[in-house]
Amino acid sequence: MTKFLAFGEIMLRLSPPGRELLLQTPKLDVWVAGAEANVVTQLARLGHDVGMATMVPDNDLGRTAITTLRGHGVDTSTITLGGDRMGLYFVTSGAGLRATEVIYDRAWSSFAEAPAETWDWTSLLGGVDRLHLSGITPALGPVPAKAALAAVRAATERGIVVSFDGNWRGKLWERWDSNPRAILTQLVEHADLMFGNHRDIALLLDRDFSGEAEDRRREATEAAFAAFPRLQTIASTARHVEHVDLHRLSARIDTRDAYAQTDEVVLAGIVDRIGGGDAFAAGVLHGLRSGKDIAETARIGLALAALKHSLPGDASLFRQADIDAYLAGGLDVRR
Repeated sequence: MTKFLAFGEIMLRLSPPGRELLLQTPKLDVWVAGAEANVVTQLARLGHDVGMATMVPDNDLGRTAITTLRGHGVDTSTITLGGDRMGLYFVTSGAGLRATEVIYDRAWSSFAEAPAETWDWTSLLGGVDRLHLSGITPALGPVPAKAALAAVRAATERGIVVSFDGNWRGKLWERWDSNPRAILTQLVEHADLMFGNHRDIALLLDRDFSGEAEDRRREATEAAFAAFPRLQTIASTARHVEHVDLHRLSARIDTRDAYAQTDEVVLAGIVDRIGGGDAFAAGVLHGLRSGKDIAETARIGLALAALKHSLPGDASLFRQADIDAYLAGGLDVRR
């Protein structure tokens, strides 16, 4: 048996209905959210054994989050109850030339305040063969940053591979006296798989990459492989935004001796772009776990990312049949 374990914060996302401004009318749609939770939710929907290490308050908000994840097939026995509040964030969906806007309300949440000693990694990592986390956790503050470092060190000590998604969140890092480069570098040092592009690598290595398009991306990945001996695979997407409802998206996977690049797909009539990167990460993890080569894995990751743009809320909720249908092409009604 193999198992994924994700470590990060579960939140609630609140959004005005449709394309309204925040509180334009006194209504909010609510979804269970969080980057790592999104990844394991999609992996569970694809039949993988997954768990989520986090903390939520022992109230209706926290228990609703647990019930939601459990309903999708995520092992919630690794979720701790404690603290006083649930992290929240508000998403006002854009339209036309008005961009989507995010407001965070997650300071002093149960997860953000949980000391590093809260997490019993000997127990949590039992039976686990991959730990997944992102750069959002250390961005929350010095306490979560310490916990994230303890998590990757515990995994490495036990021979468990680590996947890390950069997920840069400037608004969160700016809230405290942080050193993102130093902290993120320590985390990536433990990863065999990183989700990030040339901009993420430029931040880590404190250098620019001057090439164009694919050449620049390969230059960046080769620099990352040279800097991080454990790192074996880097997966990324490239997005071109025409307007809120029309994007072009491609995917790429680099290894130390090869790379695979997809063609661009046009995403028109976008319902919700939040969570697209998490869907891509889940697709890559699914493809690699299923024994696919990097070209097919990139296509699977792109398929889930594209499909997520059709779905409101944070999490991608698709099955293998949906991936197969997307890859087969054809958009007519499936009867």
